Amino acid sequence: MRMLLTGASGLIGSAVAAAVAAGGHRVTRLVRSGPGEGDVAWDPASGAIDAERLEGHDAAVHLAGESIAGRWTAAKKARILDSRVKGTALLSEALAGLRQPPAVLVSASAVGFYGHRGDEALTEESSAGSGFLPSVCMAWEAAAEPARRAGIRVVHPRFGVVLSRSGGALRQMWLPFRLGLGGPVGNGRQFFPWVALDDVVRAILHMLSTPDLAGPVNVVAPQPATNREFAKALGRALHRPALFRVPVWVIRLALGDMGRELLLASIRATPVRLLATGFRFGWPDLDAALRHVLAER
Repeated sequence: MRMLLTGASGLIGSAVAAAVAAGGHRVTRLVRSGPGEGDVAWDPASGAIDAERLEGHDAAVHLAGESIAGRWTAAKKARILDSRVKGTALLSEALAGLRQPPAVLVSASAVGFYGHRGDEALTEESSAGSGFLPSVCMAWEAAAEPARRAGIRVVHPRFGVVLSRSGGALRQMWLPFRLGLGGPVGNGRQFFPWVALDDVVRAILHMLSTPDLAGPVNVVAPQPATNREFAKALGRALHRPALFRVPVWVIRLALGDMGRELLLASIRATPVRLLATGFRFGWPDLDAALRHVLAER
């Protein structure tokens, strides 16, 4: 298999690239600056892409986008939205115009699509929520329409919070919990849609190799946990207490909309389509998953 990959330097992208290469397949990275030998240069902001060099690939995995971490100023929100929508549209249009387009495009999304929904069990059939993240996710997924119209099988993995020691949310939480200063956010009753990085990579490979899998796919562990349960499990994994509750007002004051939509929202997403197509999670249990990812080197 020859695969196109955007976001190859990110947490998920680097792990996908390593797994595909380890399987004996070829990866062509699309990069915005400093392309190396074999890379393809592209610039979603300007719409520049070397489409000719996209020919001859069997699959594409699109993971690029501005990080959502940090306070959401107006400028930050614009970068979050534009990087996803413009990048997806550019790649989709380029793939749709190829003489031999890839059979499948895995184009990232997020469980932020559903917004704050309390304890409602959310499947891929559930409607979009309200707020900034749901609006971003809707536009992000819609931007792949040119690829769909061209007959490319498009899959949208709606990622939960990806757990890895080498990056992402867990890396930010590790130090305070290691110092015994961790604990639940707010009342801790909000559902925390977690998934181990290894399972994310395996899920993407499953999407590439499962011809009848298309549309949105929730990439979250099958055993949901609340924020309080997650905090307790992380404390157990680090052999530390997890008693320091972070008040809601602190989150709202320090992080604004980002804190409200990421840390205080309750998203009880379930991986219905992955399980229905035979996918088996390597790390479905939270305690075992945390011990595994914290042992990563």
